[in-house]
Amino acid sequence: MGFLNLMSLVGIVGLCLVAWAFSEKRSLRLFPWRIVITGIMLQLVLGFFVFRVPFTRDLVEIFGNSINVLFEAVDFGARFVFGRSLVPLPGQEPLLLSPLAEGATCTPPVPGEVLPGLCAVQLGYVFAFRVLPAVIFFSGFMALLYNLGIMQIITAFFAWIFYSTMRLSGAESLSGAANIFVGIESAIAVKPFLSKMTRSELLTVLSCCFGTSASSTLAVYAGVLRDVFPNIAGHLVSASIMSIPACFVLSKIVLPETGVPLTAGGIPEDTTGREVPADLVDDEAHLVGDRTTHTHAETARKERISPLDAAIVGALDGVKMAVSIAAVLILILAFVYLINQVFAGLANLPGIFGEFFEVITLQNLLGILFMPLTVLTGVSLEWDELWRSSVIIGRRLFETAIPPYQELAVASATGELSDRALVIISYALSGFAHLASVGIFVGGISALIPTRRREIASLGWKALFVGTLATIMTAAAAGLFYVDGDASILGTPPAETQVAPAPEASPDAPADAPADTPADAAPVEPEAEAPPAEVPPEEVPPADVLPEAPPEAAPAPVGQEEAPPPFEEAAPPEASP
Repeated sequence: MGFLNLMSLVGIVGLCLVAWAFSEKRSLRLFPWRIVITGIMLQLVLGFFVFRVPFTRDLVEIFGNSINVLFEAVDFGARFVFGRSLVPLPGQEPLLLSPLAEGATCTPPVPGEVLPGLCAVQLGYVFAFRVLPAVIFFSGFMALLYNLGIMQIITAFFAWIFYSTMRLSGAESLSGAANIFVGIESAIAVKPFLSKMTRSELLTVLSCCFGTSASSTLAVYAGVLRDVFPNIAGHLVSASIMSIPACFVLSKIVLPETGVPLTAGGIPEDTTGREVPADLVDDEAHLVGDRTTHTHAETARKERISPLDAAIVGALDGVKMAVSIAAVLILILAFVYLINQVFAGLANLPGIFGEFFEVITLQNLLGILFMPLTVLTGVSLEWDELWRSSVIIGRRLFETAIPPYQELAVASATGELSDRALVIISYALSGFAHLASVGIFVGGISALIPTRRREIASLGWKALFVGTLATIMTAAAAGLFYVDGDASILGTPPAETQVAPAPEASPDAPADAPADTPADAAPVEPEAEAPPAEVPPEEVPPADVLPEAPPEAAPAPVGQEEAPPPFEEAAPPEASP
């Protein structure tokens, strides 16, 4: 075990101490020893299987590859709706021609100058057309799986593990298990019991919402990172599973259970995805042994909608979610920009005050705030990498996890962050622990039990704190078992990369085109290699290209593999007459 792995192990214990420092009841008599010990052991066992056992590690890779196939299906559907320019095929990303200022040159990573004064610029990864369609698809896909009863079997299995090992209440176990795959919808699984839950149970339910990510947003995160982290989908699901025990442990430390939960004797039945009559809520629900039965349960089964209807309704809900994600990102990032502009204005003050605010931005302040927690993950010993990691993790609090994931992908692709940092930060960001979620989760659960609205509102900020610590603890568990140099953790990169082929590579493709050379060598090499007598025959084929790519067509997107050769060969035929 390396020093960084040991630091991650110490970090797990340190996070428990941080939670205890903010506990409502710091009496050792009330400290939940069983939940803490079994919860940490369960998280470590899960992490060991994900990172160290070859069989389960291969299963994670297979699962990640399967999710990537679903992403390909999403791109296929989005390509039909939006076209190939906005959702291109791999390796066929379009280029735009951008005018160069006088004396300027094309700088990497753009392909290069394909026409005099015009630089080819890659269109890039358009978030709205490449990521948000995945939200719509996965929302419908999960609704279909719930309607077929598949997800209920999976959540019941995890709920049984949490209940039997940690001795939580049945409602807490079921809600936590459902949070592995859905968000606020997990509260619906225990809706009949919400009004009678203890404060400790309510905090646990809320904390699990903050500490995990729904399948639809996991699709967003995976879509951003899969080029630099091919196995990201499988690891994000692993992170959600590992975060549930962390949420249980930390929430019970912050608010120990002092009452007797109603569902202490068994696990309720998960009715998510089925239409349940209103008269089955609260008073009609009760436990029999280890299961929950309902009066008129047959009526509930009769009112189930068809699988196709469930998928369509889920997709329509995904549209609302995609619009909400876009709206929240626009609003929050605009606010962050305004805050940074205030700091920039203060930097213009004379003297020491201006010098102080020159380095003050919201991102840097969050980096300072999250530095102790980032150190506990064991991400790195190098200051530059540690600081960059802290800033990325801290940004989630205000900006949601999407912009930090985008920055993480860029930093990893450029080599600014190591593979270890990539994995640990990916686990640390995989949760809804940001300010925008406070209103979503508090408002959503308050709508289910309006009589306890004020109590839930007071617990919302504690749940955000617990969810943040839980994601950091999950990252520390990943850091404990991470092995440097193990390529199977990140996965095999896709065959077709997202980076466009540069014009410098074009001479290797056609063997009979002497003018396909780099722009700076084009005027020299064709004259040196081609005899004068052979020039006229070679000029005839390129002449056919001239009408297809006149200078007037410069603003239009051009295919990457087609544009450079015609433009470089166009100049000699024009000069020959």
